[in-house]
Amino acid sequence: MSNEAAVLDAVAARRELIDDALVERLPIQEPERLYHASRHLIDAGGKRLRPAVTLLVAEALTGIEPSNANYQAVPTLDEANAESVGAETGVGTGDGADSTTIDVMAAATSIETIQSFTLIHDDIMDADDLRRGVPSVHRAYDDETAILAGDTLYAKAFEFMLEAGAPPERTVEALSELARTCTLICEGQSLDVAFESRTDVTTDEYIHMVEQKTAVLYAAAARAPAVLLGADDATADALYQYGLDVGRAFQIRDDVLDLTVPSEQLGKQRGSDLVEGKRTAVTLHAREQGVDVERLIDADDPEAVDEAAIDAAVARLEDAGSIEYARTLSRDLVDRGKERLDVLPDSAARDHLRGLAEYLIERGY
Repeated sequence: MSNEAAVLDAVAARRELIDDALVERLPIQEPERLYHASRHLIDAGGKRLRPAVTLLVAEALTGIEPSNANYQAVPTLDEANAESVGAETGVGTGDGADSTTIDVMAAATSIETIQSFTLIHDDIMDADDLRRGVPSVHRAYDDETAILAGDTLYAKAFEFMLEAGAPPERTVEALSELARTCTLICEGQSLDVAFESRTDVTTDEYIHMVEQKTAVLYAAAARAPAVLLGADDATADALYQYGLDVGRAFQIRDDVLDLTVPSEQLGKQRGSDLVEGKRTAVTLHAREQGVDVERLIDADDPEAVDEAAIDAAVARLEDAGSIEYARTLSRDLVDRGKERLDVLPDSAARDHLRGLAEYLIERGY
């Protein structure tokens, strides 16, 4: 089995558990229209990459085996260390000792719920009609319901993180991380919108925006289980940096896919970023090469943009070397991200985290 196949199998196995947990934690209740809208994109599927990172980090830190893992009761590192000391010294913790465990699946669903909240609001702001091959929430329902659905998911994410059951100080740190992440995502989205009306955006500014809008949720997905389980600061920080690196690479790869993958496979209009005038690593590089990016697509009438116009724009970007530049940039970030995982003990879970980083820039959609 290839490394990519092994990673996809690992993610698929955990995705099934994550999907079940999301359905359980987000039941359809009154008012039903609100909760159907909240579940609309979740029920449409998704790769569940971010919550998979959370589960894999927990496995790598604690050594639990995925074949029989109970993600709702993962022993903390304090408990594992106590058992190790007891085994070495011959002194047990005693039959009456309390065994502290963490519901890591609650943390994983928290991360995915934040992801869904951001997608709903992004689609409203971008006026996108499709997401994951189905009508976006504001198209399937209406703008008002979509806004409320996103807000509901935002609030639920904090409930779920609280339900992980960590000691108070770790719970506070995890909730603080989640709140900071949501703030950064909103700041990144605001920058992304502002960039559309600027012609002087630099690559450094773009990378900063990507870090806030996209990468910080991968970083939180990797760091949250470390905090909840009691890992040391150096380990938690390295995992956060892993998430930042691979999250930035993911978004840059997404910029390429937006131009190169058919709409049917992508689940939204191909070239939508270009049509909407968004700044990306591809277009910023192209401008530096003398390409008049604003004239690649007739943005005055987005409805009139057809596949032939997108094909011509992509060909111009390829000739400028801009698509290859973005691919190289994402590769460098992934390589650096994989090095961050050296803080983890050797395990299949660590290998999967490295493989997942590779998948983020090698995926076809």
